[in-house]
Amino acid sequence: MRAVARAVRSGPTVVRRKLNAGELGSLPVVLVLAVVWITFQSLNENFLSPRNLSNLSVDIVGTGMIAVGIVFVLLLGELDLSVGSISGLAAAVFAVLNVNNGVPEWLALIVAVLAGTVAGTVQGYSIARTRVPAFVITLAGLLTWNGLMLSVLGDSGTVNLDENGLVAKLTSYYFTDDAVAYGLAAVAAGAVFLVSDRDRRRRRAIAMPHRSLRAIALRTGAVAVVAFGVAYLLNRFQGLPLALLIFLVVVAGLDVVLRRTHYGRQVYALGGSVEAARRASLSVTWVQTAVLAASGTMAAVGGLFLASRITSVSQSSGSGVLLVNAIAAAVIGGTSLFGGRGTTWSAVLGMLVIQSIASGMAITDTPPAVQFVITGGVLFAAVIIDSLSRHSQAARRQV
Repeated sequence: MRAVARAVRSGPTVVRRKLNAGELGSLPVVLVLAVVWITFQSLNENFLSPRNLSNLSVDIVGTGMIAVGIVFVLLLGELDLSVGSISGLAAAVFAVLNVNNGVPEWLALIVAVLAGTVAGTVQGYSIARTRVPAFVITLAGLLTWNGLMLSVLGDSGTVNLDENGLVAKLTSYYFTDDAVAYGLAAVAAGAVFLVSDRDRRRRRAIAMPHRSLRAIALRTGAVAVVAFGVAYLLNRFQGLPLALLIFLVVVAGLDVVLRRTHYGRQVYALGGSVEAARRASLSVTWVQTAVLAASGTMAAVGGLFLASRITSVSQSSGSGVLLVNAIAAAVIGGTSLFGGRGTTWSAVLGMLVIQSIASGMAITDTPPAVQFVITGGVLFAAVIIDSLSRHSQAARRQV
C-alpha cells in the first residue's frame, strides 16, 4: 500500500517531467478515451453495458488491423494511402475464389492475404528504388488496386459469404466458457511481468537504466486489473470474441517484432534519419520494401475481418472513411507523423477512441456529422501534441 501511495503522490511530478521531455507516450489518448467513455455513459447508461462493449471490441478489429500496418509505415515518416483499396481487393479475391469458384476457404484465405503482401511489396520496392515519396506511389496504388478489385468482382458487384464459413466465424465466434477469458487475462499479466523482469535483468547486467522490481509489479498489477475487468465484462454477455483474441495476439506479436528484433530496430533507425541509416550501412531498400509489405499484409487481413463482419463483399469495400479512420487511429494512438516513435499498441488505443465515438454517437442518436467533427478534433489535438513533443525533444537535445 505504501508503494501505491508513493506512486500516486509522485504521479504529477512524473507527468511534468515527461511533458518537459516530450515523452508523454500513451497518456493523452488514455485520458481522451476516459473522457469519451464518461461522457457517453452519462448520456446513455447502456454505453458501458457488456453488450455494447462486446460489440465495440469486435468492431475495432477490422480497421484496427489496417491501422497496425499503418503504424509500420508511419514509423518511417511515410504514409500509405492504398490500404483501403488493398483491403477491398483482398476481400474480393477471397469471395470470388471461395464463393464463385469453389476454392476451399483456407486456400482462398491464403491467396487473399498474399495478394495484399504482393501489392505492398510492389509499392515498397518502387518507393525504395525511385525515392519517390510514399504517398505518391501509394496514391497511384489506391487507384490501381481499387480498379483491380472492381475487375475481380465483375458484373455482379456483390458477393455474399457463407455465414457458417471460416471467415464469417472470425467475427461471430465467442468463447462462452468463462475460464477461457480469465485464463487468458492471467496469462497476459504473467507475460507482462516476465518480459519486463527479463528486460530489467538484462539492462542491469550491462549497467543500463532499468525499471525497479516495484515499478514492474505495479505495472503488472495495472495490466491485471484491466485484463480481468475486460474478461468479467465480456463474460457477462457472450464471452470472449475470437476476433478480439486474434487482434490482441497479432498486435502483441508485431510489438515484439518492432521492439525486440534487429528488423524492428532498423525500422526505428530509418524513421529517425534515412541518411544516417544509409551511412550506417542499413539496407534501406529492404527495410522500406518489408515495411510496405507488412502494411499491405495487414490491410488484407483487416479487409477479411471487415468482410466477415457484414458477411459480404461489394464494390464499396475498402472505400468511404476506412482509410481516414485507419490513419487517424495510428496517429491518435500516439504514433508520430514525423517517424521514429510509436508502437503497434498505438493502433489499439486510437481505434478504441474512434470506435467509441462512433458507438456513442449511434447509441445516443447523434447525427453522423457530429462524429466527424469530434473525431477530426481529436486527430487535430493528437497532431498538435505530436508536434509539440517533437519540438520539446529537439530543444532538449540542443541544451
